[in-house]
Amino acid sequence: MNSAEGKSHMADSREVMNIRQASQYLGVSPDTLYKYVNEQKIPAFKLGNRWRFKKSKLDQWMEEKSMELEPRGKKKVKVAVKAAGQP
Repeated sequence: MNSAEGKSHMADSREVMNIRQASQYLGVSPDTLYKYVNEQKIPAFKLGNRWRFKKSKLDQWMEEKSMELEPRGKKKVKVAVKAAGQP
């Protein structure tokens, strides 16, 4: 294992991650992650003045979000139909 692989593996295996590690783990930019935190869309907590993310909570959050996809899509269709003035 080279040092780049080791760093990547370490970031993904840590239970508590900083914003950079969590953004890499989730595949979003740190700016997007800050936006989600400020909108309280993602589980996070402050340790001192820095945001921290528990891997187990992020995994649970992703699982919940993946389960919402189907009903959410149906809701959007319903809203679009209502907006179009159809019952």
